[in-house]
Amino acid sequence: MPAEIQVRRVAGALGAEVSGVDLSRPLPGETLDALRRAWREHLVLFFRGQDLTPEQYMAFARGWGTPVEYPFVRGIEGFPEIIEVKKLEHETVNFGGIWHSDTAYLDEPPMASMLLARELPPYGGDTLFANMYLAWDTLSEGLKRTLEGLRAVNSSARADVTRTREDRIKSDGGGGEKREYNAEHPVARTHPETGRKALYVNVAHSARFVGWSEEESRPLLEFLFRHQIRPELTCRFAWQPGSIALWDNRCAQHNPVNDYHGHRRLMHRITLAGDRPA
Repeated sequence: MPAEIQVRRVAGALGAEVSGVDLSRPLPGETLDALRRAWREHLVLFFRGQDLTPEQYMAFARGWGTPVEYPFVRGIEGFPEIIEVKKLEHETVNFGGIWHSDTAYLDEPPMASMLLARELPPYGGDTLFANMYLAWDTLSEGLKRTLEGLRAVNSSARADVTRTREDRIKSDGGGGEKREYNAEHPVARTHPETGRKALYVNVAHSARFVGWSEEESRPLLEFLFRHQIRPELTCRFAWQPGSIALWDNRCAQHNPVNDYHGHRRLMHRITLAGDRPA
């Protein structure tokens, strides 16, 4: 890591805050390589004080991967891959306000997601993150053997998560809002870069196991949903204007806390193309 860049771990489970880097400028290859190593270690990186234009934000994203459009919400003008994640003063439900891994209902879910804070409430609006490597590692060996052979059906139409999209679809719908997306993925996902196994189900999208009914799947899935967000597997990030969070969608989940009713919160999100989970 270049001497001027500091990486400070923020919790035992995951997360690190990076200082000493200006993301408005192109990053040298060695700096980006060092940040990638830190990202693989900590799963989510946080940057402060990055007041980026959309062009600069896109340039930073392209250093990590290929930005892709979100199926349900239009991007901002001139930048279809940047969507507004917002909750307005009169709204009571926040966008994506449930523990989840982004768009697990796609055949090729995104590798990573990033958020840039534009407008924040006077209090609240933090985001929680959870380490799915540790969620897998802390299961019993007997349960691991059971899960290793299972695949889960993931759907965009789960009631709890569709409710968190309703306000944005009404105001910013992108044409995919009438479609239902479904995909089958392994419950134990192997990360293509680290080779580590991660628990790859989430309460927002995972409906049942392949070959099982929803009724049969529910008790085991509900146990996994509780297990994977145990406090010791998580970290919490308090946003400031210009803060950026970049997380590995293949091995981390997140949950934006909805505790600021009556206030506005506006973020810009970019997701990066991934591969088919294996």
